[in-house]
Amino acid sequence: MEKLIILDLKFKFGEIEDVIHPVVVKGDDSMILIDCGYTGFLEKLEAEMNLKGLKCDDLTHVLITHQDHDHMGALAELKAKYPHILVVASEKEAPYISGELKSLRLTQAEEMQAYLPEEQKAFGEAFCDILRAVKPVAVDHKVKEGDHVAGCTIIETSGHTPGHISVYVQNLKTIITGDAIALENGKPVIANPQFTLDLKEAEASLNKILAREADQVICYHGGIIA
Repeated sequence: MEKLIILDLKFKFGEIEDVIHPVVVKGDDSMILIDCGYTGFLEKLEAEMNLKGLKCDDLTHVLITHQDHDHMGALAELKAKYPHILVVASEKEAPYISGELKSLRLTQAEEMQAYLPEEQKAFGEAFCDILRAVKPVAVDHKVKEGDHVAGCTIIETSGHTPGHISVYVQNLKTIITGDAIALENGKPVIANPQFTLDLKEAEASLNKILAREADQVICYHGGIIA
């Protein structure tokens, strides 16, 4: 029987305090981490897992919901220190995670530079540098809608990025959304709609998740929707 552990990775961005929620799904013969945080977050991830009675060395898989830096930034550090962990991602996202194709988020950020007010250009360029600093990692296992990995069923939830995936843990009737849904003021919403690559698809994916039978939905940004 699977057990689910929600991680709380707390951090400060300037003066703003924030938290993201990677999730660990622990089975009898597997332990899968869903998303892993920003670049430089490995120590923070290890500490939080230790606090919850877990060890990164026991992970069998890390599943990356999509290519954004806050979800895969720590992946290269994690894989370098724990090379036995298998990296899982969707067939559509895998080329961006592995570096075969340029990050769509970086392309978007670079294109936006020309339209930013002068006083925002330095911040925009700094954000581009953050995205450029994300190291690519080879994907060991590519998945699609309906595939099963370590007790998790893959749900294709495109929109935020073209190959975004979410996860359904059937035995626990739980959906882990990545950025397909964010929780804001207690309400499920599209995560960062201003940066979503296909808003129509993102809306369809949000409705797809909410229409599915589940006792709880876990959002990377915001936490649990009961």
